[in-house]
Amino acid sequence: MAACGVAVCGCSNGKSDTANGALALGPSADTAIGVVTDAARSEDFAYELEALGTARANEAVEITAKVSNLITAIRFREGQEVHRGDVLVELDSVEAGAGLLAARAALSETRSQYKRSQELFATQALSQSQLEQLEATLRANEARVTGAQAKLADTVIRAPFDGRTGLRRVSVGSLISPGTVITTLDDTRIIKLDFSVPETFVSILREGLPLVARSVAFPNRDFNGTIASIDSRLDPATRAITVRAEVPNRDGALKPGMFLNVSLREERGQVVTIPEEALVPEEGRQFVFVVSDERVRKREVSIGRRKPGKVEIVSGLTAGERVVVEGTQKVRDGVRVREVGPAAAASGA
Repeated sequence: MAACGVAVCGCSNGKSDTANGALALGPSADTAIGVVTDAARSEDFAYELEALGTARANEAVEITAKVSNLITAIRFREGQEVHRGDVLVELDSVEAGAGLLAARAALSETRSQYKRSQELFATQALSQSQLEQLEATLRANEARVTGAQAKLADTVIRAPFDGRTGLRRVSVGSLISPGTVITTLDDTRIIKLDFSVPETFVSILREGLPLVARSVAFPNRDFNGTIASIDSRLDPATRAITVRAEVPNRDGALKPGMFLNVSLREERGQVVTIPEEALVPEEGRQFVFVVSDERVRKREVSIGRRKPGKVEIVSGLTAGERVVVEGTQKVRDGVRVREVGPAAAASGA
């Protein structure tokens, strides 16, 4: 009888130990899970964009001649600041001047004949058709004088706008033809800066938006400008749009053709942001675990722009709500959690 009692007692103790072991290894479903949380914040979240642009002159032209002729004088120096209408080059004008004198002489004679014809027509000594023929000749000779004056004017090449001349590519006595480049003329008091912006940033672009440009040639200097115009269409290959800015350049530091780093910043007021680690992506959708009354609730959110370590929440979350930042892999919808600091979380891990 005693042996049996011992055996029974031993069986009972064995079952009790097994149950205790199961409790030690598997905590109850209502046990709080330690997680690190952070609050959604309302803060300034400006659009920031970096791009690479090319500097261009506000106005740029290659100075050429309209006719084939000999150069008789060069009136500019390389790199000289000139004003609109200043004489740059003079061409041989002997032939053009003679043509103008001949046209004026013919016009003077025709005017005299027309004046006498009007007197004869008044006395009916000249018919209407004869008077009209003389009038047509007068108008033709006036046109010839205008053409001769234009030819003479073409022998003097003037600056079309204020600017700085480039290198001289011809000499006195050179025979030039239409299209021969004599020099270049650039107005660089304002630099046009062209750069491309990705499609995602099109919504922030507007005329007058300020920007900062920097050049490797002047590492410690910022060039401030504004957006002047935006192209009407995107490049179908790159899905980017070309933007043109204007940058004041009174001292001429910037040169056409330079590469400039462009920085754009557009303030859009207060937005809701959370740490990027709080996002739980699933099949193209974004979720967060929101902590409320010591439990987490899985909630879908819509996100906007990103910054290093932060993401904008467009909808689904309000400022002040706390979300799980570390421990999202351990929790599921509805479980109890306890908020711990980063140091405590690291010790638990």
